[in-house]
Formats: sequence, C-alpha cells, structure tokens
Amino acid sequence: MRLHYERKGNGNEFIMLFPGALGSTRTDFLPQLEKFNDKDFTLFAWDPPGYGKSRPPHRPWPTKFFQKDADTAVALMKALNPDKKWNLLGWSDGGITGLIVAGNHPEIVRKLVVWGSNAYVTAQDIMAYEKVRDVNAWSEKMRKPYEDVYGEDYFRTEWSNWCDAISRYFTEFNGDICKDAIHKIECPTLVLHGMKDPMVPNEHPEYLKKEISDCETHYFPEGKHNIHMRYADEFNKVVNNFLLK
Repeated sequence: MRLHYERKGNGNEFIMLFPGALGSTRTDFLPQLEKFNDKDFTLFAWDPPGYGKSRPPHRPWPTKFFQKDADTAVALMKALNPDKKWNLLGWSDGGITGLIVAGNHPEIVRKLVVWGSNAYVTAQDIMAYEKVRDVNAWSEKMRKPYEDVYGEDYFRTEWSNWCDAISRYFTEFNGDICKDAIHKIECPTLVLHGMKDPMVPNEHPEYLKKEISDCETHYFPEGKHNIHMRYADEFNKVVNNFLLK
C-alpha cells in the first residue's frame, strides 16, 4: 500500500496526526506542523488510503471504513518505528480512527487526544451530514482547500460517498461506530470540543468522558468544528501540556 506522510521535529516523543474526512496533512494540520513543540516531539501526519497524496487508488468505502483505516494506521506506525509508543492526535473522523487504535492496540499508544469525534451516530447526526452533503453550499474558504487537493468534481463525488458511508453505521449497525473500542481504552485521554460545533453535538464528548476510564476534557466556548485551526495557539498549548505531564 502506498501512503503519504510528513515528518516534523526531532523530539523523543512521537505523535501521529489523524486527519478528518477527506483530510490530508496540508488541509488539516498546518498549525500543528508549523507551530507545535518540535523539540520534545516528532510529529507525523498521514493521508489515509485514497485521501490527499495517498492516491491512486481512489478511496475505498467499505463497510466499517473507520476500522479499516485504524488497521492501516497501526501498520504504518509499526513500520515507522516498531519500538515506540505513540501519542495519537485525531480530528473528527481521524479522532474516531484514533479511538479505535487506542482501544484495540493499547500496546502501541502512550496518550490519546481527540476533538470533533464521536463513538456513535444518531438520527440528528445524519441530518447534520445531509445538510452539508452539497459542497456547493459551503463557503469558498471552507471548500477551496479540498478542491485544491482533489479538484471540484472529484471532491463533490467523494464527499457524497463519505455521507453515504457514515450513514451506513446508522442503518446497518444501529449507529454504533466504535463503542466496544471505547471501553477498552487504557491510556490517558484528552477530549477537546468546540461548544458550538455544528457537526458534533455536545453529547458526544460527554459520552467519551463518561466511558473512557482515564479521560480529561477541555472546552472552547465559542469553538466550532475546527478548534485546532481557529484557536491554534490555545489548542497547541493545552495538548502540549497534556502530553508532557
């Protein structure tokens, strides 16, 4: 399998950055790759199969695609450094993948940080996804980074495919994405959340806090879905302090 990744820093602690839906190293993590503490940490950001520069081939959308991405991420981390325990940072879909990795492979995870993520989907969530299915209704600022990577037509098609794929968790698995993995997470976990996130209602971080045995939370009162971009300095500081303590 051909996978694209970027590396930044020379610190002793390793971080793997997990992007959101159709995300890539450059669309999702510039504020971290450019500004995060690269003396104590070595950062790796990757493009999952079919995303960003991990093409061709085109993105596969199998049933339980999050679990497939988690398996691929584990293989990548073991190939990069089989002797390290990794710190996982995951946004949105990437956070879901990180939750699955941490639950199913505790032996390779030191700490976990997720934001804009959920362990299940509800009917309300599916309605929110349908509202954003038409990318032409997005603002140009929100849409352009993805169109620059994929082109307009390809991005429109793949975003619609993503909406269909995540909806299958609701129709085929009663909304359960990764509840079993959540209950197996042993590592210290930090859940960050924008209180005005239109894609992930506040019940989801509350569920994670309740179900993960060693879990802290940090909220951004005015934050939406992209708190690591909009509030990059605060985000980086909070995450840095959590990983170093």
